[in-house]
This record gives sequence, structure tokens and C-alpha cells, in this order.
Amino acid sequence: MRKAAAETGLRRLSVVLIVMVTLSAAALVAGAFRYSERKKNNPMQLSRLVVGPLQVNCYIVYDEKTNEAIVIDPGDDAQDILHLVKGKGLKVRYIVNTHAHFDHVGANKQIKDATGAELLIHEADSVLLGGTANQARMFGMTAPSSPKADRFVKHGDIIKAGDISLKVLYTPGHSAGGICLAGDGVVFTGDALFAGSIGRTDFPGGDLMTLITSIKTHLLSLPDDTVVLSGHGPQSTIGEERRENPFLNAESGF
Repeated sequence: MRKAAAETGLRRLSVVLIVMVTLSAAALVAGAFRYSERKKNNPMQLSRLVVGPLQVNCYIVYDEKTNEAIVIDPGDDAQDILHLVKGKGLKVRYIVNTHAHFDHVGANKQIKDATGAELLIHEADSVLLGGTANQARMFGMTAPSSPKADRFVKHGDIIKAGDISLKVLYTPGHSAGGICLAGDGVVFTGDALFAGSIGRTDFPGGDLMTLITSIKTHLLSLPDDTVVLSGHGPQSTIGEERRENPFLNAESGF
């Protein structure tokens, strides 16, 4: 019983720490979502919603001419996402999960049911996608089940909506099937790379050196002015992370 109580306490503490770190980061950079200011002439239009108790960044990427859209990591608050989609008159072609942790996939079913969009994910995370309720329970939380993916994506695949093209970068380490999406001066990094940090690697399928290698190989090879749009917290640039990120810069030891 003592062991069970201790495990429960650790899980609750873990959730509190995650929320505190995420909220602190968000509070320190209020109003720091600058993509639209930096890319005014870019054909890619972009909206962000911060969803769920773990404050996941859900991105809606769309082509203003065709109104075709991609929803990235709809973790929760499906009605807010759908309200934005309807308000802009968007046709969602794809839902893309950068990985299958419960806080990033919680609104998959509702968005898919409402829009008819295809659900895309890397095959290595497909097992996790079917176990979101169990994942959430480990942290003392609840999450709805996600439908199965309509299609698996792999490194180098191109996901298109109108004139928008996002290239899939396979970046395991936070999870076995983690991906990032790069296109037109931005990269959506899920929980692989954050402003000033990297994703946790202590979950099943995680591995620190695998994640470091993924980031250095597929993300730090992008131009320095590439805007980093992560799964939690503020945006950054590849150049800023190359210079300042303590896991990646010259002083990191990795």
C-alpha cells in the first residue's frame, strides 16, 4: 500500500511540475506568438490555440485562397478548434499528430467526426494512439480515446493543403514515433524541441541520445531564421536554439 501511495504521489507531483513549467513559460512570454508578424507575405496562414490542462499548442495551418487546412496536435478543447475552423470557413483536410501522447491527441475524434479529415501519424506511435485513456490515468487525469490513423507518414513525406506543403521529419526520442513538420520558414516541433529546452525522454519509447541526434540531424540543419513552433510554450528560432539551448549549444557536452 505504501508503494502504491508513493507511486500515486509521484504521478500527481509530475503533473503539477509539468503544468507549473508550462504555465511559467507561457506567462514569461505573453504575446510572444510572432509568426504572423514575421511572415506577412507568406501564403501559409496560421492560427494557434492553447488547449487542455497541459496547455498544448494546437496549430491550424491553412491556405487562404483555397481554405484548405491542416490541424496539428488537437489535444483538447475541440469546440474551440471547430469554432475557429468554422469562423474562417476552412476545410480541414488533415489532422496531424506530432506524437501520440494523450495531451496532443485528445480532440482527434471530435475534429475528425466534424470535418471528415484524415488522421495522420507515424506508425511507431500507433500503439500509443490506442492507449490514450491509460496514459492519462497514469497522471491522474482522463482523456478520450482516439480513432486509428487513416494513414501513416514517414520521413520525407509531404503533406499538402492548397499551396501549403509541410515536410515530415522523423524525430524520435521523446516518443518512438515523434515527427516534426517543416515548411516555408517554420518548423512545428511537437515535444521534440522547445524554446530553451527539449522534450522529456523518461516516457516509454523515449531516449535522450536518440532525441539529441534527431534534433541535431533534422532540425539544427534548417536555416537559423526558421521559426520554431513547439508543442508547448513560446516560439523560438533554430538559430536561437543552436546558440542558447543548454542541451544543444557548444557548451552542452552532447
